[in-house]
Amino acid sequence: MNLGWLRKYFTRMTAFDKLKDNWFLLAIAIVISLADLAPFIGAKGGPLRPEITVKYCAVSFIFFNSGLSLKTEDLRTALFNVRLHVFIQGFTLICVPCLVWVLVHFLLMTPVDEWLLKGLQVVGCMPPPVSSAVILTKAAGGNEAGAIFNSAFGSFLGIVVTPVLLLVFMGSSSSVPFSSIFTQLSMTVVVPLLVGQVVRHFIKEWLERTKPPFGTLGKAVLLLIIYSTFCDTFSNTALHIDHYSLCAMVFIVFVLQVCLISFTFFVSQVQYFGFTPSDTVAIMFCSTHKSLTLGIPMLKIVFAGYEHLSLISIPLLVYHPTQILLGGVLVSRVKQWMQTAEKQRKEMAKGEEPPNTTPNSSSVEAPTDV
Repeated sequence: MNLGWLRKYFTRMTAFDKLKDNWFLLAIAIVISLADLAPFIGAKGGPLRPEITVKYCAVSFIFFNSGLSLKTEDLRTALFNVRLHVFIQGFTLICVPCLVWVLVHFLLMTPVDEWLLKGLQVVGCMPPPVSSAVILTKAAGGNEAGAIFNSAFGSFLGIVVTPVLLLVFMGSSSSVPFSSIFTQLSMTVVVPLLVGQVVRHFIKEWLERTKPPFGTLGKAVLLLIIYSTFCDTFSNTALHIDHYSLCAMVFIVFVLQVCLISFTFFVSQVQYFGFTPSDTVAIMFCSTHKSLTLGIPMLKIVFAGYEHLSLISIPLLVYHPTQILLGGVLVSRVKQWMQTAEKQRKEMAKGEEPPNTTPNSSSVEAPTDV
């Protein structure tokens, strides 16, 4: 009896299941293609009005969604995880700027445009984002409460620290409108998060019974942010520079992010720090991501009047979508590793002999294997 047709059917079904599991990556490719076809739609001032729908509505929804889905006791516990906060903030606002400074001085000996390299140094000085790191941490099943706290706290801290870092590394200084940026962060991060927690208190039983798809909703909003970001990137006339420097910068940014994510992945597992696997996931994304939402306004303020402001902005425009794309590719692998590591951790706590679950084992892929 010929069962070839049955084998083909299950093969197609398996391929469909794989496609369904990776729908987010497919959706990212689609929204990038749409942004390339008509960038004016999602660019600033376009019909989509991203300066309102993305900057305020999308970011606010992300943190309302987090406040609604996050257990209050988990958020309360995260506030006192001081070691995690110090590691993340210290790495993103001290270690990364210093590492990039060393890299830039090495790259100055290459033909890459000098102002693009200065823009890379600017990227290193930027604070963490208020949305993408949280969504990716949540999608990978990591410490969402810790990611929320560090994203919000890092953004507030960056208002003060980033101009100082730019002064130290770039020799640029300017007065920063602390009140307006502080107000924006409060309205788009803190208030929606608190409102979500209040609403959760009243509908907690319904949420636990129905289990709404918070993760899917967050990914859908992230797709809107990705679309808007690429619309801005494709519509930016400053991208008309020599192809060598631009391609080199894209490659440098990609390699830099892979190295930073790999470094934080392995260092955060050192027993001395005492981080859990879910903490490691939050560290990987929160410590290495940089904010475009805060970065562009700060660049326009700190480098006001600079002839090469557009060139300085390009590395940040490249870094932001790259971190989202790379994060989207790594989410499934990181989630698989975290689930295995958590299982091993529980078995060790029970005194059982755990299976081999190192990142290099056949069952788990390292997050750097892209």
